[in-house]
Amino acid sequence: MDQPPIGDVIGELLRDAYAVQTGKGPRPLAGGRLPRPVIEIIERDDGLINGAPADQYLGGPDQWQPHDHRALRLVRGAVLDIGAGAGRIAIELQRRGTPVTGLDVSAGAIEVARRRGLRDTVRCTVDEYARAPARYDTFLLLGNNLGLLESRERAPAFLAALAALARPGARIVAQGTDPYGTTDPVQVAYHRRNRACGRLGGQLRLRLRYRLLATDWFDYLVCSVDELETLLAGTGWRLISIDDTDRPYYLAVMELTG
Repeated sequence: MDQPPIGDVIGELLRDAYAVQTGKGPRPLAGGRLPRPVIEIIERDDGLINGAPADQYLGGPDQWQPHDHRALRLVRGAVLDIGAGAGRIAIELQRRGTPVTGLDVSAGAIEVARRRGLRDTVRCTVDEYARAPARYDTFLLLGNNLGLLESRERAPAFLAALAALARPGARIVAQGTDPYGTTDPVQVAYHRRNRACGRLGGQLRLRLRYRLLATDWFDYLVCSVDELETLLAGTGWRLISIDDTDRPYYLAVMELTG
């Protein structure tokens, strides 16, 4: 079977979702003149397929989850919004007068964020940006972007990159999900399969699909609070608070010591 071409999946779906929302630019059509819903397809390495509407990436504060609002109350100083996407969080911080930079690896995401009004954007990986002279007081990993830790092997390098960009006493405000409360046999079997391979139970192996495009396969970590504490050991970051009001979702605040 032919494999789909690799491309900027997030960028393409955000461009289309923005066009559908605003009427600006070419819109994907489902035959005739009606715009087609923009759906992100998430494919897991065990064959599980899920879909999510791209509107979630464009929603204003009135459409946010409660933990997003609580997360913004934890922000202080200059902010780096990591995995900023279409600027959902960063644009609101900018509106409030908070100095904020939106970072994403997707050229299309950065384009849409700028078209929506986000002034300060960076298109690169965290590792690449760690060599920049910029310094921040708060790093945001919202929208479940704690998953960007990827794995127990990758987490130390990711956290070291943030430390290189940090001012003294900087903090990470991250939203994660505890994967282990489920009784869904598909999910339980996946956790078991991961552990048998020496991986953390909630370490996802994914690729994203949109229209004809796919991403490369990548790891995305869904971990418990206990696992997070283990990942932080020896990194210079320490867990100072957990807000699990919206279980299984949680907000974790980590601060840089020393």
